[in-house]
Amino acid sequence: MASIFTKIINREIPAQIIAEDDRYIAFLDIMPLVRGHVLVVPKQEVNYIFDLEDEVLAGLHVFAKKVAKAIDQAVKCTRVGVAVIGLEVPHVHVHLVPLRTMDDINFTRPKLKLSDEELKEVGDQIRAKLA
Repeated sequence: MASIFTKIINREIPAQIIAEDDRYIAFLDIMPLVRGHVLVVPKQEVNYIFDLEDEVLAGLHVFAKKVAKAIDQAVKCTRVGVAVIGLEVPHVHVHLVPLRTMDDINFTRPKLKLSDEELKEVGDQIRAKLA
């Protein structure tokens, strides 16, 4: 069965897509830790990040770097944190989280509930900063 991320890739469910190419996609987390929290996902459905082919793993990080730089410019933060947990969805994903404090990347705290309009607004802001 396809993961929720594959359903986003296939446009079966909506998402605020930030960036996409033939191998990777980045979209806003709908239950973010902070405003501007983005997930970066390979289009190839693989459960565990270290099961990715080396070239795909390297490309994922290069793609994430481009997105992180746009987040850094669009969202007021000290830097963009990176986390790979891999337990929530059986599809590799990298969390890019705008950080002001260490607690901003605490996955045990309550998530934000942004409206569709708020998600679109932050998505537009990040997309506008992509080179």
